[in-house]
Amino acid sequence: MSEKRFGEILGFRDHNAQISEIYAMIKTLNKLTELGMPKMKALV
Repeated sequence: MSEKRFGEILGFRDHNAQISEIYAMIKTLNKLTELGMPKMKALV
């Protein structure tokens, strides 16, 4: 059984709905990336 990757298949057929779905995926990926970044800034 093959595992689907994040964003491998777009669920909607309507172009505008696909764009919205892509934006939602990008927002989720950005949030996950942000969670992995340190919150502290270097003091110089």
